[in-house]
Amino acid sequence: MNYQLYSNVILLCNFPEEGLDADDIGTVVEQHHVEELETGYSVEFFDLLGNTVAVVTLPGSYLRSPTSADRPTVRLVNSLAA
Repeated sequence: MNYQLYSNVILLCNFPEEGLDADDIGTVVEQHHVEELETGYSVEFFDLLGNTVAVVTLPGSYLRSPTSADRPTVRLVNSLAA
């Protein structure tokens, strides 16, 4: 799948070291094309206040496009709860 810059994508796997879980929603901020490798994407993830949580570079197979069946949800991240 080819994701356009600034499009929303959904993470397919957990990245606990980055505080990210599968199904988190991010925004594509860069595409990375390397000959003979899968296209990669830098994806920025935000909290609901618009603060950056993480920016990670991932292969496209770790992402999917949102569908009309998707609904955003909220989860409390204990390390950020105050």
